Amino acid sequence: MTLSKNARNAIWLGGTCAVAYFAVYIARNVLGAVTAQMGESGITDAYLGNLSSIYFICYAVGQLINGIIGDKVKARYMISLGLLLAGITNLTFSLLTATSLSLAMVAYGATGFFLAMIYGPMTKVVAENIEPHLATRCSLGYTFSSFFGSPMAGILATFLAWQSVFVVSSVALFVTATACFLVFLVLERKGIVKYGQYKTEKKQGGSVKVLMKHYYIKYCLISLITGVVRTAVVFWMTKYFADYLGYSSQQAAAIYSVATFIIALTPFVAIFTYERLGRKMELTILLMFCVAVVGFLFTYLVTAPILNIVLFVLAIMGSNAAACMLWSRYCPSLRDTGVVSGATGFLDFVSYMGAAISTSIFGNAVASVGWGNLILIWMGLMIAGVVVSLPYGKILRKKNNEQTPAEVE
Repeated sequence: MTLSKNARNAIWLGGTCAVAYFAVYIARNVLGAVTAQMGESGITDAYLGNLSSIYFICYAVGQLINGIIGDKVKARYMISLGLLLAGITNLTFSLLTATSLSLAMVAYGATGFFLAMIYGPMTKVVAENIEPHLATRCSLGYTFSSFFGSPMAGILATFLAWQSVFVVSSVALFVTATACFLVFLVLERKGIVKYGQYKTEKKQGGSVKVLMKHYYIKYCLISLITGVVRTAVVFWMTKYFADYLGYSSQQAAAIYSVATFIIALTPFVAIFTYERLGRKMELTILLMFCVAVVGFLFTYLVTAPILNIVLFVLAIMGSNAAACMLWSRYCPSLRDTGVVSGATGFLDFVSYMGAAISTSIFGNAVASVGWGNLILIWMGLMIAGVVVSLPYGKILRKKNNEQTPAEVE
């Protein structure tokens, strides 16, 4: 079967973005994969929790700032430079941990800021240069690669000392930075990638009013809730397996690899469900939050280790599937706003600010409330997700006989 020109272009652009985001998420998930090892080497849970929080704060602020910049600067420069600088600071972190934990924390925070140079510009360049239905597939591709980065980090942590895992992830960032710069250069010269095609018209009332028509506040709340699970909860997985379920640090790292590999299949589950439900994004998100509620409830009730892990993974997949709809379906639908990068960056900012705060809180809460009660807190977040994702806007749209752009294929 011969692919159309648009499909081939989507494969080139989407594939490049997927590879770049895979490298980002290996680096992003290294710390979570090696927490048990770092703990055995004498680094405290409090430091690890604070380190993760600093990273997420810098990543969140970076998404906000770099998202706005990404609407003005070519994706080639933003993505390749972000990967390169993140590789440098990530490597610096691993070297500084032996001499100064304070400076190491600064370096790791810088890694978060530089990695935040990738997603907003990436989503913008895909949304503005690929047909809507193909843009959704491209977004699905790099969303999948983001989930697959977690098990890869876990595999590295299973076989290598934690310092070496940081070195390998840095090398991956260096290689990907070079490849992305060259591929984007070729795509630009061939006219496959163009910039500045969509701009918000002044008569529409500016970008803020346009975003409000897309129910932007609702999706900010969804971003906040799912960000806590896909980032903060996953960060503490190895400690959960080791401390609550009684596995060794090496066993916990191996289980983390398997669990996150299964979680990496979430985008396919999400898109399959979305298609079966008649491409109804709001209904898909609501259903996935319900699955997450049930998953965390039974994770709390069932203590048998293997079954507990299965239920825990199911709960995370439910939340991540809701997030997949946000990033793969909702964000590309914003292309007519002219501020896809900035709007996506702010959604990521909200997501990771929530993750930054909750990661530190979870680390301190374990000692005071225990893992069992923490699971109930996670379930409560998913119940909040159900409430937020109820189709309030659908009722209003029926009255006005309208659809949001996100619901139009």
